[in-house]
Order: sequence, then C-alpha cells, then structure tokens
Amino acid sequence: MDDFNGLPPTAPLIGIVRHRLATDGQGVTTLVAFHGCTLRCRYCLNAQCLDPAKVWRTVTPQELLDEVAIDNLYFLATGGGVTFGGGEPLLRSAFIAEFARLMPRQWRITMETALNVERSHLEQVVDCVNDYIIDIKDTHPDVYRAYTTREVALALDNLRWLLDRGADMAHRIVVRLPLIPEHNTPDHVAASRNRLQAMGVTQFDEFTYSIR
Repeated sequence: MDDFNGLPPTAPLIGIVRHRLATDGQGVTTLVAFHGCTLRCRYCLNAQCLDPAKVWRTVTPQELLDEVAIDNLYFLATGGGVTFGGGEPLLRSAFIAEFARLMPRQWRITMETALNVERSHLEQVVDCVNDYIIDIKDTHPDVYRAYTTREVALALDNLRWLLDRGADMAHRIVVRLPLIPEHNTPDHVAASRNRLQAMGVTQFDEFTYSIR
C-alpha cells in the first residue's frame, strides 16, 4: 500500500527465495515476490498473487532488509542483490523506493515487471533500479489482450520512456518474448522482436511456455 500519515509503506508478499544464480539478475540474488498484479494472464506462473487468501506476510522495508541482509556477503562478492517480482512489483513502488534508500549502496536492484502500470509507479523507482527484466509477452494488441485481458499500449509506452532515459538503458533491459501455446506463433514472436528492436531493445529472452 502507499505511505499514509508518515508511516512507512508496507507490502504483502507471496514469497522470498534466496540464493538464485543467473536466473533473474546479476550475481547471487534474492527474489522478493509481491502479491497483486494488474494482469490476468491465462497461464499465470504465480496465480497465488491474485488470491487474497494467499498473502504470505506483510512487511515494512526495514523488516525486509533485516531478513535479506543475511546474504549481504553473497551480494557483495558477486555483484548481486535483490530482485523484485510478483505479481507486479511496480504496484509497490513506494515500498521499493524506501527499501532502496535503506539498503547498502553496493547491492543491485533488479525489477521483473510487465510494465503495465501507470507511469507514476515507474517514476518513483527509476533512479534506484539497476536492471529490468520486462515480460512484454507479445506486442500484437489482439494476442496480448486475449492472453492478459489488458492492452499492450501502456506497457510499450512505459518501455519507450525507459529507453529514452539514456544510452545505457538498453544494456540494462532484457525483454522476455515467450512462445505461448494457443495464443501466439513463432511469426508473432519474430514480429514482436523486430518491433522492439526498432524501439532500441537489444537483449531478449525467448522461450516456450510449458503448460500442463
């Protein structure tokens, strides 16, 4: 939730996963997964983020820092840090900005996001996030809408805004382009890649969703 009456922001979590390597950020990372999302993806990998009964814990930034600091030596030795995911972590931007203010300067913050949020959320954290893993899914409006129930335009506008913030930003962004069974095709993925390259994206993660 947002900060009220000068109290520190709090955020609901669905989990914390330690000692992740080369999966969601540089070096050794701790993944902090928030409850809540703006999308309703057909094959959601973390559907518990949408279930009010599945909130694991609610913490303040200081409480989270106290917990993840156990891996400080790993972060410092490998250039790692904390990866915020979910759910949609940008819904907790006030929380993340406060956490970044409190944490050691040497830690890196990686954001796993769909970018389908109002720009104000992104503006709150852009100066404290080192790297972005952006789950665009597909740039075709009909494919995106059928899969997520939302419009892709907002996510693409936010991506353009990030890329316009400096020449180094493209090196800090990885865009995920999955092949989604029953929703898109290899031609859709190729078209999305071409469109995103024209916008300035240089790093992609292409894979196929495995559905049960």
